[in-house]
Amino acid sequence: MAFENENLLNDINYPSDLRKLQEKDLVQVSQELRQFIIDEVSTNPGHFGASLGVVELAVALHYVYNTPYDQIVWDVGHQAYAHKILTGRRKDFHTNRLYGGLSGFPKRAESEYDVFGVGHSSTSISAGLGLATAAKQLNEDRNVVAVIGDGSLTGGMAFEGLNNAGTSNTNILVIVNDNNMSIDPNVGALNEYLLDLTTSKTYNKMRNEIWRILGKIDSFGHKTQQLIQKVETGIKTIVQKHSNLFEALNFRYFGPVDGHDVMYLSRLLKDLKELPGPKVLHIVTKKGKGFRPAELSQTEWHAPGRFNKNTGEIIEQKSTVPKPPKFQDVFGYSLLELAKLNPKIVGVTPAMPSGCSMTFLMQEMPERAFDVGIAEQHAVTFSAGMAANGLIPFCNIYSSFMQRAYDQVIHDVALQKLHVVLCLDRGGLVGADGATHHGAYDIAYMRIIPNLIVCSPYNEVELRNLMYTAQLKDNGPVVIRYPRGAGSMVDWQHPFEEITIGTGRKLKDGADMALVSFGPIGTSVAKAAEILADQGIDAAHYDLRFAKPLDHKMLHELFQQFKKVITIEDGTIVGGIGSALIEFANEHGYSAQIKRMGIPDQFIEHGTPQELITECGFHTEGIVQQALEMTSKNISAKKA
Repeated sequence: MAFENENLLNDINYPSDLRKLQEKDLVQVSQELRQFIIDEVSTNPGHFGASLGVVELAVALHYVYNTPYDQIVWDVGHQAYAHKILTGRRKDFHTNRLYGGLSGFPKRAESEYDVFGVGHSSTSISAGLGLATAAKQLNEDRNVVAVIGDGSLTGGMAFEGLNNAGTSNTNILVIVNDNNMSIDPNVGALNEYLLDLTTSKTYNKMRNEIWRILGKIDSFGHKTQQLIQKVETGIKTIVQKHSNLFEALNFRYFGPVDGHDVMYLSRLLKDLKELPGPKVLHIVTKKGKGFRPAELSQTEWHAPGRFNKNTGEIIEQKSTVPKPPKFQDVFGYSLLELAKLNPKIVGVTPAMPSGCSMTFLMQEMPERAFDVGIAEQHAVTFSAGMAANGLIPFCNIYSSFMQRAYDQVIHDVALQKLHVVLCLDRGGLVGADGATHHGAYDIAYMRIIPNLIVCSPYNEVELRNLMYTAQLKDNGPVVIRYPRGAGSMVDWQHPFEEITIGTGRKLKDGADMALVSFGPIGTSVAKAAEILADQGIDAAHYDLRFAKPLDHKMLHELFQQFKKVITIEDGTIVGGIGSALIEFANEHGYSAQIKRMGIPDQFIEHGTPQELITECGFHTEGIVQQALEMTSKNISAKKA
């Protein structure tokens, strides 16, 4: 196969094409691949900095290993764009994260090269160990590589995987991609430990000199390897202040090495490929490598949106009309205001201070805001411990990530009825991140837990008031869920007002039927009620506000008046507020026809939130059509 020197990447459709190149060509391939990612993501936004940081690693892995027979697990998918482009998806990459296009994360249904789906962090070592164990059981001579970022190592599951893998005698290589970043800068003792390993220049120089003198790993037998390891351990004891964590867990440790030297990486991986047993390769990379603005502002360039690839200017849609704020910013500003009023309030986030806007509190009151790393379980129980001694933690976790801390919510918070305020950001359909990130299940999985108060604001003012109410007195744990993106109110910074726990509101009277909404999706329901009025349907609109406890007084009034009820929620209809109303009606002997609208019992893929809401049918037009069908009015719904 002939390759054009001016553009090698165009001739690489699969890793088998890459492996036909000479080693020296990998430098050019890496440069072209990095530029391809810059070109594509500048016009079709996605996760940018993380993927730029592992270009050389992706090239070296697919050059050395016989993928897909040899298997690579990427943790998390933020860093997998180069992998996708090299594995048959370059021509379709322009559809990345778009409705009906490629997923933004590795996905088993999309490619045989995506051996394990990874949307949440810290799973690669456990999954890789499972893959390697299966290969061993089936007598398959596969190599398995788990690529995990240093940020993902802060998740407890990563340590569980390391602990198990160290005694497994499986042929697994764990590559620690050390760039001192997840989305925000990494925190904690593990980050400091990796930094210590990386900066131990005396040890690294001595170690590399020993390996240079002794030659390649595969030049020696097993006894020689054991001797080398003993010598190396002795050097560590003399030079370093403490032993190597990975070797203490029975991994053979190599590194740290330059993760951007693709030729050296490929040679090292060839050597490691021949070394049996569990191994760790520690590479040092720069997030955003090769694009200067992304290197300098790594948090901002994690997923920057559209940008000018020549100037680095982020392109923002400018408008002279004032726009409503993002719900996350309303949370952040309101938390800071409340913290100034109540000295017991503290903030907790698992590695998402900028994403949830807890940065506002961190900047002004750093001693009262805690970033605990990618560790949702710890975040919840840490909050419970503070609450047990009288503080009021506002623990902010994305809805889909809260799934990872479910036992802690039940056992450590609810069972003990501790005053923890769990703020679930990104509730509902979040958009381009897709099925792994949709906050589809929180209403259902929270409302079944005893002692919890579960609520959702109709708008920005309601969010402020629910946060204010949650900290006023100890009513036990409170869950407040709200969506990604902007709300509906420009004028939102009103004085705080208390909301009575367990009360909903009637937003519009009606005579023909009732529409019951939960959370900000209620604004679409209000529009539907207006359109129905034009169609001759007088629909009442109720804002449930609390999924637990329910407003019994309001629901008795509703079911005594209406025989046709539609519930609308931005969450799964299985076990959601629609199910709650069916349970209430059945328990109290009401016989109304109840139609549930929301996320169906299936995983929803990626697209814009509006595209996905339309797909699920609970957009304004869908609500109108459902109401017309229920009331036997054969009138076409007007376009919302």
